[in-house]
Amino acid sequence: MKYLILISTLFLGACSSTPNVNIADTMNLIALTEENAPDGVKGIFKFQVKASGIRRGEVFLNTELDYRDRRAVTIAISPKIVSQLTDKYGSSPGTYFIDKTVEVTGEAKRVKIYFIYKGLKTSKYYFQTHINVSSIEQIKVLG
Repeated sequence: MKYLILISTLFLGACSSTPNVNIADTMNLIALTEENAPDGVKGIFKFQVKASGIRRGEVFLNTELDYRDRRAVTIAISPKIVSQLTDKYGSSPGTYFIDKTVEVTGEAKRVKIYFIYKGLKTSKYYFQTHINVSSIEQIKVLG
């Protein structure tokens, strides 16, 4: 009887947890975030940064030149961490990380992005996969 309770507990725990993965392929990560939505996928992710953008002090590092590309994964760095990374590397993360391979630890999530027209949110949207960086320890350069 005690084994039945143990097995049941382990099974239910496995069903409710989000995967913890190590991924370097953006399309595999995007597929996993779609499967697990609205939950995210926790893990260690490795990407080459091809482009960046900034909005309201937050820096976005992208795995594709066009951030709207279906194959793009976006690393979103909070303004507080932007200043810490700028101090550490001597330039803005939006400049420093371009053409570098990074390792990011965190949770990748599918995020709905609405189109804006004349300053107002429209009913049109698309999805992006985001990994939020809220600690300097979450991101490091591999090469």
